[in-house]
Amino acid sequence: MHDFTAWMQASTLGHFMRESSPWTYAIVNLAHVLGIATLFGSVVVLDLRLMGVWRRAPLATITDIVSPVAAFGFSMAVVTGVGLFATKATEYVGNPFLYLKFPAIGLGLVNVLVLSRLPAWRDRATRELSQGERLQLALVGGISLACWFTAIAAGRLIAYW
Repeated sequence: MHDFTAWMQASTLGHFMRESSPWTYAIVNLAHVLGIATLFGSVVVLDLRLMGVWRRAPLATITDIVSPVAAFGFSMAVVTGVGLFATKATEYVGNPFLYLKFPAIGLGLVNVLVLSRLPAWRDRATRELSQGERLQLALVGGISLACWFTAIAAGRLIAYW
């Protein structure tokens, strides 16, 4: 892990983040926060709907709106997060919150993959879902909320270790 973080910190990106304008880190950090807010705001809406909130709103309609917004927010958070990490990567090696954040993100992404493979998800726009299928979606939604909340909380706590 130390070799990778040393490489990241010594990279062109790491130097750019540390040595360019004093505003660079602040702007990248702001963009990171906006990416996380966009992701999590979309995830909360989708996951609450999966968990049974707003049942009168068709699931397919909500997913068509929030899924691309969540993907954009995630992409923005990843791109900016790499820059933030490269700024002082070697200082994060012993930070326990880093080792909580990245697995939570990984589990969140695995959960998205699991959701995309569920017949209930694929058929959400074409038929009424059974009670068992709605329970599956609710479970996936709850796991998603837990993963992304954990990733965000751990990410925030990295700065305080």
